[in-house]
Amino acid sequence: MPYRSTEVLSPGPKDKTPLHSITLAHDARHLRRKLLHLENDDVVMLDLKEAVMLADGDFLVLEGGGHIRILAAPEALYEIRPRDPLHLVELAWHLGNRHLPAQIETGRILIARDPVIRAMLEGLGATVAEISEPFHPLRGAYHAAGGHDHSHHHHHG
Repeated sequence: MPYRSTEVLSPGPKDKTPLHSITLAHDARHLRRKLLHLENDDVVMLDLKEAVMLADGDFLVLEGGGHIRILAAPEALYEIRPRDPLHLVELAWHLGNRHLPAQIETGRILIARDPVIRAMLEGLGATVAEISEPFHPLRGAYHAAGGHDHSHHHHHG
């Protein structure tokens, strides 16, 4: 019998032990209603009121009790290193101008691998290395409003 969840605890409580876990890449963690397959072949019917971006360590609350822990899967990424802090801001601007999901940290930026973007970044003086680790891109300014789907109106003139 499948599990069912209509609630997320974010972050998951440290004092609770989950029944199971599920590992998802960043683009598979934006969910509202979906059948999720656990590592032990059980399934969870996720049925949330609104779409959410699940983070590493979040818990799905199961009807009838218990929790499922969300784990962020390692992904093929580029680690971008700037010359200095101002260069990091400039590189982040170029990536943001292209609407690329990015994990921005002190001293580095992580993005999904794309050879065209790598060439651009190296041309801008960045050091780019291939790595594999969980990806936690920043949530955009429109995230709190239910996502940015370009259905708003741009005023030009």
